[in-house]
Amino acid sequence: MTFKRQLVFMQKYDFHIHSQYSKDSATPLKDILRAAQNKELNGIAICDHDEVKGGLKAMEIVRSDPEKYGNLLVIPGTEVTTSKGHMLVLGVSEKIPPFMTPEETADYARNLNALSIIAHPYRKAAHGIGYIEGIGADAVETFNSKCLTNSANNKARKEAERLNMPQVGGSDAHFEELIGQGYTLIDARENTQESVFEAIRAGKTTACGEKTPKTIVIGQIQKNIVRRTRSFFKKGNETETDEEE
Repeated sequence: MTFKRQLVFMQKYDFHIHSQYSKDSATPLKDILRAAQNKELNGIAICDHDEVKGGLKAMEIVRSDPEKYGNLLVIPGTEVTTSKGHMLVLGVSEKIPPFMTPEETADYARNLNALSIIAHPYRKAAHGIGYIEGIGADAVETFNSKCLTNSANNKARKEAERLNMPQVGGSDAHFEELIGQGYTLIDARENTQESVFEAIRAGKTTACGEKTPKTIVIGQIQKNIVRRTRSFFKKGNETETDEEE
């Protein structure tokens, strides 16, 4: 009896990275690209909050200097604020309207031929949607490196397995040092957006990574609280000024 050996070409991607175009990150695009190369990633998706400029500009940088960046694939994306939490949409060149329901956001992405991923669905501190069934997304982020404990990732993984949904992993990095901390291994035919999306939808993925140190996660949470507090009082002062005028 003879056996045919099946060749599997696993490639490594981090689909959840934030850049200077997110309000809670200041990481320059070139630093992200350098970090991705240092971590030997085959590709990345920059998903800034309700913004697409970061991913589009990073893609332009790579295309303008192929000798420097080699075969690094940059997929433009965004982390959309839905009415119930956050969702990643990859392969877009325009902003996705925020505050639609998760189901409407998934439909909107599908009409754009984009790929929708439910981000950290059970991580309540990071606007997790709280469920995955019935949304109609293409995949679920079952490893997010910024989860403080294993419970949120484990619940996402178990639900994805129950529903037979493709699973991905991401770093959710807001600093270049954390890029690649969470990642997805994909059996894709080629290192192209089309081939990667095809493989994800077919479930040829493995979510992998290591958790971000708790001190870093807690530090970022504290910074976000300070930022939001300042923004709140700034808006209050502007309102008072308008009323005085």
